[in-house]
Amino acid sequence: MRTLISDVTVRGRSDLSVVIDGSRISWIGPTGQAPSADQTIDLSGSLLLPAFVDAHVHATATGLSLAGLDLHGTRSLPDALDRIGAHADANPGQLVFGTGWDETTWPERRAPTRVELDAASRGAPAYLARVDVHSAVVSTALLDRCPEAQHTSGFDAGGHLRLEAHHVLRRAAQEAISPGQRRAAQRTTRSRAATLGIAAIHEMAGPDISGREDLESLLYLAQSEPGPEVLGYWGELGETDIVAELGLAGAGGDLFCDGAFGSHTAALHEPYQDATHTSGNLYFTDEHIADHLRQATRARQQAGFHCIGDAAIDQIARAFEIVAAEFGDLAVRHCRHRLEHLEMPSGPALTTFGRLGVVASVQPAFDAAWGGLGRMYAARLGAKRAEGLNPLAGFAASGITIAFGSDAPVTAIDPWGAIAAAVGHRTPASRVSVGQAMVAATVGGWRAQRHPDPAVGRIEVGAPAHLAAWATDEPLPDLVAALVDGADQPPCALTVVGGQIIYGVQDQ
Repeated sequence: MRTLISDVTVRGRSDLSVVIDGSRISWIGPTGQAPSADQTIDLSGSLLLPAFVDAHVHATATGLSLAGLDLHGTRSLPDALDRIGAHADANPGQLVFGTGWDETTWPERRAPTRVELDAASRGAPAYLARVDVHSAVVSTALLDRCPEAQHTSGFDAGGHLRLEAHHVLRRAAQEAISPGQRRAAQRTTRSRAATLGIAAIHEMAGPDISGREDLESLLYLAQSEPGPEVLGYWGELGETDIVAELGLAGAGGDLFCDGAFGSHTAALHEPYQDATHTSGNLYFTDEHIADHLRQATRARQQAGFHCIGDAAIDQIARAFEIVAAEFGDLAVRHCRHRLEHLEMPSGPALTTFGRLGVVASVQPAFDAAWGGLGRMYAARLGAKRAEGLNPLAGFAASGITIAFGSDAPVTAIDPWGAIAAAVGHRTPASRVSVGQAMVAATVGGWRAQRHPDPAVGRIEVGAPAHLAAWATDEPLPDLVAALVDGADQPPCALTVVGGQIIYGVQDQ
């Protein structure tokens, strides 16, 4: 099948056309000189760009949030409880599964109690993850299914659980999701991504975040139904065989080396400003991390780690130096290991990661949501430490490959929002250019996955046809500048993955 996309702006030139032959771009040139095609799609006045890649997604949880109980943006504790109650009334007796509440934005400045959640959920089992998904409030009905959680770290009789207690209850909540609910949620996530010009999502799976059954379901769905590609990762310490078994991209992703700032579980060198009794939590020893990195490097697989606080990041940097000393820098660079979030790196750690070819899989929306004076980062860490978080320009200066993601459902799947947040970072010294942001939102995701084709993510002859068209005649720099200032995003007119239209206009 040969498809002609006509009359679009490409790389700043208007009135161009692009021909897709099979799965690749075969011709780019003036519309009047375009070769014949089996179908023509007239997108006059549209901007054609490489399709986006979201490099960090939790598809089932995102779909459940999109289609069900979403507590993002609730204005107060009563507002959240009202929303929970309405959901429970509409789904009597069913598991109440949601995410997105953030007590730092509420006047009450506290999480719901178990008693309050019991009332709001009408006695049903309920699991409601905090916005960072590193702690949750649970109801008595769900807690009764897992009495062993009372004897684990992070248990709170009031119902706000962290650490291992949270992991136990999250697994219980996931087990209560039916296969049909899971498939519907995964379809919802892929469908939403397609409408946003996304060609691929990186699914961050693992035993504590989703489970193998959930990952296999998503991979099967992606193979059997049109939509964005799904590139799977499995985050379990020492488990590298599953990469070959399931054809995954890597042995990492959300392999939690620490937690998150919002839940006071990201591992710090110095205590939290608003919780001076704790510096967060390291989940593994240095040797645990070095062993996992060693196994993956020996197998030439990509390893990855979730790391947010400076203590966790420095711990990982030490492990990289240990493994590089054993295998050599080139062997480590060949694997293109990746780090998720990487919010609070030290200068020496960035030097290590840059030298060893590490990928920074980052979420600019975190800074937009929590950065700046008077917001969560500053409340947890103090203004001085908060100012150094998510140093995107520092990553670029260190030669680190940057890939943008959302960590959905933590923040929304929103590639234009990520670009605007990166270009308009709340700390001016951490901002990147429009070009750097676009590369991180497109090419970066393919590089992070170690795609073998150097042309992937680009609009050039011979490149894989991963494209998105946007209904705007604004030049890209002007469009992004307007988005930084709060303008509405342009609607997506077309999303193409590997030459196949997955969203937008059909034959004309």
